[in-house]
Amino acid sequence: MYSNSQLFLIFSGLFFAAVMFSLLINSLFMRFSRTLGSREHNADLARWSDTHKPAFGGIAFFIVFLGTFAIHGALFPDLSRSWKPELFGLLAATSMGFLMGLADDAYNTRPVLKFLVQVLCGVVMIVSGTSIRVFDVTWADHLLTIVWVVGIMNSINMLDNMDAVSSIVSIFIFSTALMAKLISEPFDSIQVLLLVGTIAALIGFLFFNWHPSRMYMGDTGSQFLGVYLAFIGIQCFWNGHRGADHAGGMERATITLLVFLLPIIDTTVVTINRIARGTSPFVGGRDHTTHHLSYAGLSDAQVALTFVGLSTVSMFLTFVIHFLIDEWRNIHSVIFVSYAVILFLVLFLLTKRKRSNDAVPKHS
Repeated sequence: MYSNSQLFLIFSGLFFAAVMFSLLINSLFMRFSRTLGSREHNADLARWSDTHKPAFGGIAFFIVFLGTFAIHGALFPDLSRSWKPELFGLLAATSMGFLMGLADDAYNTRPVLKFLVQVLCGVVMIVSGTSIRVFDVTWADHLLTIVWVVGIMNSINMLDNMDAVSSIVSIFIFSTALMAKLISEPFDSIQVLLLVGTIAALIGFLFFNWHPSRMYMGDTGSQFLGVYLAFIGIQCFWNGHRGADHAGGMERATITLLVFLLPIIDTTVVTINRIARGTSPFVGGRDHTTHHLSYAGLSDAQVALTFVGLSTVSMFLTFVIHFLIDEWRNIHSVIFVSYAVILFLVLFLLTKRKRSNDAVPKHS
């Protein structure tokens, strides 16, 4: 068994190696292929950027993710032999999400097929032992789990509508989960290693995805991240913190809401507005919260920095709950949910402002 200092060196070394690998492989893709992942977009869809860019950032995520499993097996052979079924379920679900995203990037698959694969990802998690535990009835927990998995996969995909935003939000959620794992007992080496590797891969990709971006993560990235984020949400927040047996459902739901607040708000706002207009919530458009921040005068880079700030606040509030609140009371739910509601209302009302420049993206 490794000492704490040795573990720190191992995880730090993996982090920097994964960042460099992500930079290298994405650089190679950029150099040797200008069309890989650059699918033909549906002309009926309104997209924020009209520039044709390769969308293969998610490939590096998945390679690093698989590599981390292999590295853990080499560094912790005894622990790897006793991997829990939920890890194999995670590997299967993320693989399905990645392959579905790859097919969608290449062929623009039908939405119903994507939805069925997302449901299947949720089923695989449940069968392998990863399920939200809130209700006294098992089928209700399983139904909520599937709704959660499908919802987060679509939320991350929908949030990937402007340079760097989805990457930033994912980095902060994974980082919050990493902190939760580091302070939990017993130490979960494989989960920590996977989180470190994925965060590093995202940081390496962010070099190419920051405005003005040179590549997108594509559905390969958003679907993979969506599955993994849904899994982490269940492991660290829905059933984490004090544990499903020691924390009430309201406490765990509030923590999860704070951590995933930005993708949840964006998806909710877009869905409400599109239904009100009589359009499909699943067709892309320039009506996301990110776009309306741009219409209000922010540049693409400033929008990304705004999401950095909001993600930092959510991360801070989550740490307040972890470290400063020993016993959850109703007033805590009121305070933290009020913050979420206020932020939702601010961003929702922003979308109701009159504007005359919807048709022209602002990328300055």
